[in-house]
Amino acid sequence: MQAFMNREFLLKNEAAKKLYFEYAENMPVIDYHCHIDPQEIYENKQFSDMSEIWLAADHYKWRLMRICGVDERYITGDATGWEKFQAFATALPRAIGAPVFHWAYLELRRYFGCNAILNKDTARDIWDFCNEKLKSDPLLRARGILESSKVETLVTTDDPIDSLEWHEKLKADESFRCNVLPAFRPDSVIGIEQADFAKYMSKLGAVAQVDIRSFADLKTALIHRLDYFDQCGCRASDHSMSSLAYAPATEEELDEILQQALDGKAPCSEDGKKYLYAVMRFLGEEYSKRGWSMELHFSVLRNVNSRCHESIGINSGFDIINPNGTVSGLESFLNELDKSDVLPKTLLFSLNPNDNAMINTLAGSFCQADIPSKVQQGSAWWFNDNIVGMVQQMTSFANLNALGNFLGMLTDSRCLLSYARHEYFRRVLCNLLGQYVEDGEYPADYEALGAITEDVCYKNVVNFFGY
Repeated sequence: MQAFMNREFLLKNEAAKKLYFEYAENMPVIDYHCHIDPQEIYENKQFSDMSEIWLAADHYKWRLMRICGVDERYITGDATGWEKFQAFATALPRAIGAPVFHWAYLELRRYFGCNAILNKDTARDIWDFCNEKLKSDPLLRARGILESSKVETLVTTDDPIDSLEWHEKLKADESFRCNVLPAFRPDSVIGIEQADFAKYMSKLGAVAQVDIRSFADLKTALIHRLDYFDQCGCRASDHSMSSLAYAPATEEELDEILQQALDGKAPCSEDGKKYLYAVMRFLGEEYSKRGWSMELHFSVLRNVNSRCHESIGINSGFDIINPNGTVSGLESFLNELDKSDVLPKTLLFSLNPNDNAMINTLAGSFCQADIPSKVQQGSAWWFNDNIVGMVQQMTSFANLNALGNFLGMLTDSRCLLSYARHEYFRRVLCNLLGQYVEDGEYPADYEALGAITEDVCYKNVVNFFGY
C-alpha cells in the first residue's frame, strides 16, 4: 500500500518519476488564464484567516459543501470564518477520489507545511496552526504565494472598460518580478441580449470617448480599447459563449440591430446571431493584427438554479456542462478568418468532454507552418480538470494532434492557493507520458521525453503567447 499523497503521488511508474522530478517539478509557472484580482497582488494582501484565503473565492469547495448538505450560511452566508472552515473540514472526507480533495491537501502541505489529515476532529488544531502561519509568514501574503509557487507570469481576465490601473502599478513596481498581464474579455460587448446592454455601451463609449450610435462607432470604440490593452501588455483575449452560428449581415442591418438594442429592445434570435458573428469576426481580425491569441470557452449552461442565482449571484457554483455546445458553429467562423488570412492563434475550451475529438480534428484543420498547433484545444477545463478528465483530454490531443505542442495547465481560478493545481497537472502529465514508455509505445529517450515535459509545462506557453 502506498502512503497517502507521498512524494510519488500519482507517479505510478519509474519513467513518470524520472520525468517529474528531473524535468517538471521545478519549471516556472505561466498561468495564462485566471480570475485573480490584480489589486490584491499590488497591495500584497494579507489574509485574515483560513476561511478568507481558502474558502471565500473557491466555488469548487462551495459546490462540495452544498453536495454534502452544508447550509448556505456556512458557505457564502454570515457564519464566522471558523464555522465555515469547520463545515468544509466535515465535508472533505466524503470527497474521496475528487480533485478538490487532492487540491486541499496539496494546498495545506505546500503552503502551510501542514501534513495533518483534515476532518471535523482535527479542524480546530489545523485552523489555529494555519492562521498563525498567515499572521507571521510573508510567503502567505499575495506576492509571497506567487513567489513560492514559481509564478513567472499570470494573466487576469478584464473587461474592455477596465482601467487596468493595478496592472500599470505592478508593471512600474521593480521590486516585484512576476508579470501580471491583462486579457481582453468582451462578454458584455457581445451580450446584446442582456438587459443592461445599452447601459454598458454607454460606459464603453465614455471610456473610449466615442458616442456609440452605429456598428462603425462600436468598432472604433473597441479599437481604442484594444490598443490600450495592447500597450498594457495584453497578448490574449478570452470569450465565454453559448453559441456561434455563421450569420453574415450588412453594415446597415448591424446598425439597425444595434440601434434597437440601444433603445432597450431585445433582439430576435436571428438578429442576435448576426450581431454576435459580426463582432467576433471583427475582433478575430483585430487580434490577428496585434499578434494576440484568442481563447474561446463554450459548452456551459450558467446559473441553472435560478433561486440560488438570485439570492447568491453569479460564479457561485450553479453552472453545468451543456450537452449542446458551440463546436458546430466554430468551423465556419475559423474558416472565414482563415480565408482572409486573419485567423489568430486560437485556444478552444469546451466544458463537455464529449467534444474532445471534435475539437482536436477541427484544430488540426487550421495549421500554419511557423506556429505549431496554431489552433488547439485548451487544457481540461473546470469540471474536467480532474485525473480522468485530464487524461482523456491529453489522450485525445495525443491521438489527433501533437501532444508535444500542448500548452498545458491554467488555473482559471480566483484563489491564489490554486497554483498547487499545476503540481497536480504535472504529476498527471508525467504519469501519462511514463505509461507510454512502460507500455512500449514510446522509446525511453529521456532527452526527447524531457523536452516534451518541459515544453508542455512551460516553454510552449512562452512561445505561443510571447510572454
